[in-house]
Formats: sequence, C-alpha cells, structure tokens
Amino acid sequence: MGAVRFRFVLLLFIFNFFSAGARADVMVLVHGWASDVDTWIHSGVAFVLLNNGWQDAGVVTTTPGGVNYFPAYPSADSKKKFYRVQLPSTAPLLLQASHLTAELVFIQNRHPKEDLIVVGHSAGGVIARLVVIRPEYVRIKSLVTIASPHLGTPAAFEGLNVVESKPFFCPGPGVDFLKTVFGGSQYQYLKDSHGAMLDLTPVGGGNLIDWLNQQPHPDIQYHSIIRTAGDGVVPTTSQDLNQVPVLRGRAKVYPAWSSHGLNPTDGELLLDIIDTKNNSKTE
Repeated sequence: MGAVRFRFVLLLFIFNFFSAGARADVMVLVHGWASDVDTWIHSGVAFVLLNNGWQDAGVVTTTPGGVNYFPAYPSADSKKKFYRVQLPSTAPLLLQASHLTAELVFIQNRHPKEDLIVVGHSAGGVIARLVVIRPEYVRIKSLVTIASPHLGTPAAFEGLNVVESKPFFCPGPGVDFLKTVFGGSQYQYLKDSHGAMLDLTPVGGGNLIDWLNQQPHPDIQYHSIIRTAGDGVVPTTSQDLNQVPVLRGRAKVYPAWSSHGLNPTDGELLLDIIDTKNNSKTE
C-alpha cells in the first residue's frame, strides 16, 4: 500500500512539474495614432502569426463601464495567443496608458501564470513604455516597439501647426481653408489629437517623452524594429530604444526596409524575436 501511495505522489509531482513548466506565450498588440485594432489584420501581421501556430484570442477595449472583451472566432486551442487592444488614439498618451493598463490587467487575469509580451506600433510603443515603467501593475517580460518615436517626432509639430496656425496668405478664413485642404474629418481628427501630438513632439522641450526617458525602466527584454528606408513619419534614430539614455545598450535592434506602416515583414520579425526571447537582451 505504501509503494502504491509513493508511486501516486511521484506521478503527481511529475505532472505538476511539467504542467508548471509548460508556460504559454501571450502577446498583446498595441496600435498607434490614427489607427485601431484592425491594423494588425489589414497589414498582414496577424496573418503571419496565425500561419505560424498563433491563435487570435480577440479584442480587449475599455469604456466608461469598464473593460470589454470580444473573443475571436473559435479556433483550435493554442499555447501561443495574441490579443489586440483598442486605445483612444487621439487622447493624451497618459490617458491612453491608463486604458492600456486596465486592458493588460484584464489579460493577465485571464492568464495568471504567464508574463506578457507587449508589441507597440508607432505611438503604441511609447504608450506601452508608460505602462512598463509601472511594473507593479502588470508582469511584462518583453517589449517590442515598431517604428516608435522614443525621442519624439517632428511630424507632431507639423500636425500642431495645421491645427493652430492660419496661413499667411489667408488670414481671415485660415482654419476653413485648412479644412478644405485636409478634409473636414481629417482636420477634426488632428484637432482632437492635440494632446497626443503635444506628447509626441521631439525631446528637449520638457514634454512627456522627456519625462519618460528619464524614468527607471525594469530589467525586461527590449526590442526595437526600426525603419531604414526613410520612414517619413518618425526619424530612424528616434525608433531605437538604445537612444533613450536609461536604456542605452539594453535593446536589440531589428532593421526593416519599409515605410512607417505595419506590413507582413513585421510579423516575421516578431516570430524571430519571440523565438529568441530567452537570449541576451542586448546586442
């Protein structure tokens, strides 16, 4: 009887040991400014992930009533899942970061034994960093940013100029003229994005990114996918996390010969990054 009990305890120990070791990968995709959760679908990034064993776990968003979860179409269970989160992309970055924090906490509660891999495109990478520096809220083991303005971008000044300036050749109906050039809805989007654009202006003016780049960052894995083909929106140097003084030498860099927007190559790079995520954090 004692031998039977011993074998049972031993088998139970082995089962628990291997169950604890079989951790899943949970990736969270964070869109940028003037974008939404569908950008990961339309760009082909999600298609690449799905074709390589990842499961679309659905969309998480926040409203005044709390966090909402919209599961994806049922598919075969996988230990590799990705969520897409929706942010109010015109809002100031700290407000967007509060939404992201709530969404990440919700996802973490669904996967209490897992650490999260957070992927942010463009402004989404900066917003993700605002969450990363508060590790008491969410367990993030890896941050991947794609074409993100870690040092800000002059494009934010251009957007502010469109909203705030009146053309010298049209001093009276200046704003109306701009509406006809940019289109009413585009102009309104820029106007609604005033706070976000202020936050994304280049470093050196004491803005939010200045403050963020001086904050201690936790010892996690940092990865930067940077555009080397002339981004047109964010300078290549600004996309490199190693240019942030507190992160110098701590991030791995992955060049991508493409424009600012997402594309299937980003999906391939994500697969490479995640496959080697247990390697050294620095180049």
